[in-house]
Amino acid sequence: QLQLVESGGGLVQPGGSLRLSCVASGFALDDSPVEWFRQAPGKEREGVSCISSRGGYTHYADSVKGRFTISRDNAGNTVYLQMNSLKPEDTAVYYCAAAFRRPPVFGDSGYMCPALDTLDAWGQGTLVTVSS
Repeated sequence: QLQLVESGGGLVQPGGSLRLSCVASGFALDDSPVEWFRQAPGKEREGVSCISSRGGYTHYADSVKGRFTISRDNAGNTVYLQMNSLKPEDTAVYYCAAAFRRPPVFGDSGYMCPALDTLDAWGQGTLVTVSS
């Protein structure tokens, strides 16, 4: 069974940090770009960050640039999202998704995250709450 499982969410104070993990089972993640999304209550899902299959390319939403860092450990079949300087507006359910065997795609602004219709596997999400 092809599956992605997120973990690492929780309650953190503003200015704090969390590291989310996305672990794949049933398939090798090393040839798949992975993207993190989030969805806050009452809001649309938002792409947060993505990483190419070998980790050479990354992309961040403007809202998290400079605060979040995406990385991957292909040997461990895991992608991480390190979140620093968290703000209340980062509160959301965070999901990871993978696009099987997709090569990197580049646009005028550089590396582009996989298109939604190319994402083959999604996790169930992990809740991040930033509050004092």
